[in-house]
Amino acid sequence: MDLKLNNGVNIPCIGFGTWKMNDYEIAVESVKSAILCGYRHIDTASIYGNEDAVGEAIKQSHIARDKLFITTKLWNTACSYEEAIEAFNKSLEKLKLDYVDLYLIHWPAPKDCRSFYQKRNIEIYRAMEKLYKDGKIKAIGVSNFLKHHLEELSSQIEIPIMVNQIEFHPYYYDEETIAYCQKHNIVLEAYSPLGRGQVLNDPIIKRIANKYNKTPAQICIRYAIDNEIIPLPKSITIERIKSNHEVFDFQLTAKDIQEIKNLSHDHGKIGSHPDMADF
Repeated sequence: MDLKLNNGVNIPCIGFGTWKMNDYEIAVESVKSAILCGYRHIDTASIYGNEDAVGEAIKQSHIARDKLFITTKLWNTACSYEEAIEAFNKSLEKLKLDYVDLYLIHWPAPKDCRSFYQKRNIEIYRAMEKLYKDGKIKAIGVSNFLKHHLEELSSQIEIPIMVNQIEFHPYYYDEETIAYCQKHNIVLEAYSPLGRGQVLNDPIIKRIANKYNKTPAQICIRYAIDNEIIPLPKSITIERIKSNHEVFDFQLTAKDIQEIKNLSHDHGKIGSHPDMADF
């Protein structure tokens, strides 16, 4: 199953996350296992320190490049047009690829750029537009952008934002950002779709999992998909990698989705706030 970005590019509706996969061999084996289990969408970032391992896993998988969708992200240290171009080229070299399918600004207001973050975002997005026009990026977008960040940037760019990757799971539903993105045809991706494991023992998630004879993790992943948000589950265990992809033989009901969404009223965000992150 694919979704279509606003430039016509297809993006697989589930991806494989690689955050905190710091060990080279483990990262290679995990990503390769994911590809062999059927994932065609791999998500990494320069700050993860594993782009070289992801590139090696792609090579070892022997899957045709045009069958894969590879995402990486621009880290906070790039604050200018030139630095963004340089950082992208380093990522591309580590991945051992000719292009990436999706390139994202990782955070909207880095600590060192906070006083001029709007100017910084416009500059680096324009660098991404250049790389897009040169064919080195098939789609461009952002990560952790809230409504005001999206509005500020959208009014200053030529090529519309295609993707926004945000925290999303049963304990956190950012109503304002989700509504804005869906209204403006920006595809949403969910990092931490399992709530970093915190939601897996929730009684309601467990009950719904039993109803479908599925795992709590599969319910969380399906919850994202049924909200038209692309989940990016991560695991280094082959059984879980495989299980997390086995979510296409059932669909949650509207009642299930609402019951899960209601969990967010009593919980909240796990990760850093985009305007206050200490990095």
